[in-house]
Amino acid sequence: MAHCIVSAAEEILDKEFPVLDHGFVRLVDYLGSDERIVQSARVSYGSGTKTYRQDKGLINYLLRNDHTSPFEQVNFTFHVKMPIFVARQWIRHRTGRVNEISGRYSVMSDECYQPDPAHINFQSDDNKQGRTAEPVDVEMAEKVLSILNEDQKRSYDTYQKLLDMGIARELSRIDLPLSLYTEWYWQMDLHNLFHFLQLRLDAHAQYEIRIYAETILDLVRKVCPIATEAFEEHKLGGKQFSKSEMDAIKSMLKGEANPLSGRALDLFEKKFD
Repeated sequence: MAHCIVSAAEEILDKEFPVLDHGFVRLVDYLGSDERIVQSARVSYGSGTKTYRQDKGLINYLLRNDHTSPFEQVNFTFHVKMPIFVARQWIRHRTGRVNEISGRYSVMSDECYQPDPAHINFQSDDNKQGRTAEPVDVEMAEKVLSILNEDQKRSYDTYQKLLDMGIARELSRIDLPLSLYTEWYWQMDLHNLFHFLQLRLDAHAQYEIRIYAETILDLVRKVCPIATEAFEEHKLGGKQFSKSEMDAIKSMLKGEANPLSGRALDLFEKKFD
């Protein structure tokens, strides 16, 4: 099969899509498309590309039933600029291939993330790793931003002083904050990319990484519109149920009492929120 060229993807290739205050995502390159997925899936039958409707049906079948290997035939390379604390969450997805800017070789730029006041929140009482839904008031937001700005400036000034003293870059960088921006090239196949997106688009994911995921989803849609639609239908917008939860659903459909109780019932009901 010849190299896949997608017109919609070619139009956005190498363009910067802004994220946060100083960040961006660029689609550097792609290998494959929806067409590559269906060709890969049909290789054992020796049959060529079918109609659009048949291709769409096949991709939906593959994704719904977790036949993942055809999606691994499609690869994406992104250039991403993000705060270091976002990068440290991101790198937990170990199936990606990463080449990051090195503070040992390069002088880091003076760019730190400052949250929008609308996204400055108190700690949630019922979520140990999350925020409350409502932002703090204007006065508190201004105070937070002032503290962040002062400390970010102090840290970078210290970094610059150490460099001016001739101290090695690998040592001078150690006091830089997690809010400092870093950059990397990140490559991942579509199967694992969908897994990344499913986790990082979840409402419980931190806002700052979630909007990177939203941008990447839009770029992936340009390359693989059918696969992306199937992902949103069956994975992103779907739910998985345990055996006992399936028994409960069957009972409710029959008009019987829900057999779940207590904590199990609470978790079951949250899936429908």
